[in-house]
Amino acid sequence: MCEANAYLLKDNKEELLMERVDRVVPQNGEIYLESIWGQRTTIAARIKELNLVDHRIILEPAQEGSN
Repeated sequence: MCEANAYLLKDNKEELLMERVDRVVPQNGEIYLESIWGQRTTIAARIKELNLVDHRIILEPAQEGSN
């Protein structure tokens, strides 16, 4: 399996955002995520780390006023 779980970093803690993500699309300062089950979300965040061996996507909230 090639999908990964997406986590949002808040207060130095990782919170599970979506399981089994197979599509990640950065667009206009946001990240679009889609799971293998068709679940979709868009979040104002940036990619902090992709660890594909461990199937993890770490996102951090976008800073206001940054692009």
